[in-house]
Formats: sequence, structure tokens, C-alpha cells
Amino acid sequence: MNIASAKSVSRLAVSLTAVAIGSAVSAQDVRITTFKSDATFTLNGRTFTVSRDQNIDNTLTGEFARTSRACPPNCLQPMISADGVATLGELEVLEFMEGEVTNGRGLLLDTRGADAFSNGSILGAVNVPHVTLGPDNRYRTDILLALGAVQTSTGALDFQDAMALTMFSGGVWSSDARTAVNNLIEAGYPPEKLFYYRGGLQAWMHVGLTTQNSATSN
Repeated sequence: MNIASAKSVSRLAVSLTAVAIGSAVSAQDVRITTFKSDATFTLNGRTFTVSRDQNIDNTLTGEFARTSRACPPNCLQPMISADGVATLGELEVLEFMEGEVTNGRGLLLDTRGADAFSNGSILGAVNVPHVTLGPDNRYRTDILLALGAVQTSTGALDFQDAMALTMFSGGVWSSDARTAVNNLIEAGYPPEKLFYYRGGLQAWMHVGLTTQNSATSN
């Protein structure tokens, strides 16, 4: 093989490699991380998969496309919701769902009202409005028992085996999740069992992660 032929073969090999890589990338252009295409978790015997929207031209519309809301009440929330409560990003929420939710030790709570929840939420979220966790709700104890607390002979609640809870609301401008966190702590819930997803539904949608609505439409 002469030098010219060798160069032609080399160029062909490079071209074929580029095509192969291009094909692999185009199969899923939008991954969660470099080495993670989706996240799978189980809730109540059902398996759910979260991935990102593959349409790179997709943009948000409607309520969650808005950048500005009147403050008060829609004011930016602090990064820390309460002492001892960890703040999570999207990757940590997915890890929580794959681990704690799948193993039956945790729940992802949407703390918005029922009407907002019915219009769409994070896939696998359970709706527990923050107002239901306030001290004025006479059924709050029932909710805490459903979350794994145990009522002792003295009437006090033991949270040793209570579920780990990750809470979110509409976005960084909503106080609902932070209020829910503090209501639970006031009720005796251990802060180390509580997690705060500050970005909320708007941040989740902004990076194209699966919602209840998008999962239904697929």
C-alpha cells in the first residue's frame, strides 16, 4: 500500500468513527449526566422512569415560563429551609427517588394546593399541601401517622421509623415547601429526615425532566 492509499484509508477510518459517534449521540442527545440517560424508581408496586426531553428546541410555555411574580407573596426563598435540613438539586432528588422511594423509606411531596398539583407535578410525587401540615389542621396527626410516625401510650409521636421526605413547590419563588418543612419540624419530625428541593417544579421542567403530564402524553 502506497502512502496515498494509506492516507485515504486513514481518512475513511476517521470518517466512519465520526459517523458512529454521531449516531450514538443522536440516539439520545439530552442525557441526565454524561453516563446516566434516565432514572428508574418504584412506588406502590409501579415502576417509573425519569429522563430528559430529547427535543433540543423545546421551550417552556404557560405558567412556568414566567420570570416574574408579585412579591409578596411570591418572594425568593433562602437556600436553607431550616437548620439540619439538606437542600437538594435535581441529581440528588433523582438519587432519593431511586433509593429511598424505591425502598419504601421515603416520599417525594408536592406541597402545593390540590388544584396546582392536578395541573401537573414531578413524576412520582404525592400531594400533601403545606396547609395540611400546619398546627391548625385537626387531622395533622393522622397525616403524620400515615408518614410513619407512631403514637406512644402517652399520646406523643415517635418519628424514629418515619419516612424520609423530600419537599418541593412551584419554584424558588414559592414558600410552600419551606413552610411545610418548618411545620413538620414544629410537629416533632426530625430535621435529618427532611429534604428541601428549592428549585421545585419550575426548575425540574426547565431542564426537561419527566413530569406527570409528559409521562402521560408519551
